[in-house]
Parts: sequence; C-alpha cells; structure tokens
Amino acid sequence: MVDVKLLGLWYSPASHKVEWALKLKGVKYEFIGENLQNKSPLLLEFNPVHKKIPVLIHNGKPICESSVIVEYIDETFEGPSILPKDPYDRALARFWDKFLDDKMGAAVNTFLLKGVEQEKGKEEVCEMLKILDNELKDKKFFVGDKFGYADIAANFVGYWLGVFQEASGVELVTSENFPNFCAWRDGYVNCSQVKEYMPLRNDLLAFIQAHASKT
Repeated sequence: MVDVKLLGLWYSPASHKVEWALKLKGVKYEFIGENLQNKSPLLLEFNPVHKKIPVLIHNGKPICESSVIVEYIDETFEGPSILPKDPYDRALARFWDKFLDDKMGAAVNTFLLKGVEQEKGKEEVCEMLKILDNELKDKKFFVGDKFGYADIAANFVGYWLGVFQEASGVELVTSENFPNFCAWRDGYVNCSQVKEYMPLRNDLLAFIQAHASKT
C-alpha cells in the first residue's frame, strides 16, 4: 500500500503545485494542514533544514521544495507526464518554473506591504509582467501544446495574483498594459483543471483580505 502524506497550507500556491501534480497522476494522499506560527513536530522532523511547507512524505521518506516534489511525483507515479519528454522543452519548463518562483516574494510584498518596500515590489512585478506579456503572446501554455510543469508553476501569476490585486486594491495588471498576459490568464482561470484543483476564489479572497488588514 502506498503511503503518501502532504504537509502544507490550503492557501499556499506551493502546496497547490504539489496537490495538482498528485491529482494529475491520480495519487491518493493525506493532506495535513500546518500552522506556521506553531509548526508541528512532523514538519520540524521531516524538513529540519528549512522548516517550511510543502513536504511530501512517501512511504516514510520526506521530499522538500515544491518544484523538487513535482518532479519526484512525475518520475515516481504512473499517469500523464507532467514534464515534457523533449530535453529542450524540459529545460524550458524548468527555466520558467524557477523564474516564476523567484518572483513570488516580490509580488506578495507589492500587495501586503507599504512604502518603499511596496514600490520596490511594484517595479519588480511590472518587469516580470513585461517579460511574461512578451513570452505568452498567442500562447495557451508556457511550453508545448499541452498543460504541464511550467503551467502548474504559474498558478500564482495565473490565479493568486488577481485575488491579491482585488483584495489589496493595488491594480498592476490591466489588459491595456499587459494584453497578452491578460489573454493567457483569462484562458488559464477558465481551464477545467484550474477550476477543479485551485481553492475557491471567494475563500482565498476573504483569507487575503483578513491577513492584509493585520499588516
């Protein structure tokens, strides 16, 4: 019997990357919600280096870092391939995964912080959006002709970013400024997989609004 557990947070894009991969592969798993203000002994035991979520525990062995976990899932379990088969496309998918992951912190700061830090975040996010707007012209997917690794990694810019924008009132993404990105995002949020696997927008919006009011 396969024993799969996921330590995560329901509102975390990183957790949802992993859940998405598990669901695509048809893997049954137990989700264990964490509290970052009171981290569980299980999290501290299985990720002693970073003490962060997500952590996948497969037959008692931990795998940490969302991108590493998704690749592990793809290689370990049967089902549709998540990473492209072609080596060049696989390299491209990993590139966009890292690019998007590296920009997430600045994007969150843009919507939750004030003053100098917020302005710095705005500049970085707008630069990111310019790059994505150029890359996504006339494209439904980041790499190739089907949903895959890079598209899962894009869950923050494709889904969470719009919720953060609505919750904070900080409007950075408009169809006038970034038409190609907005066209891609509209297709992304209406994709059946996104609708099935992402948290409910209203729940996420309420959570972010409550969190923002405390900062």
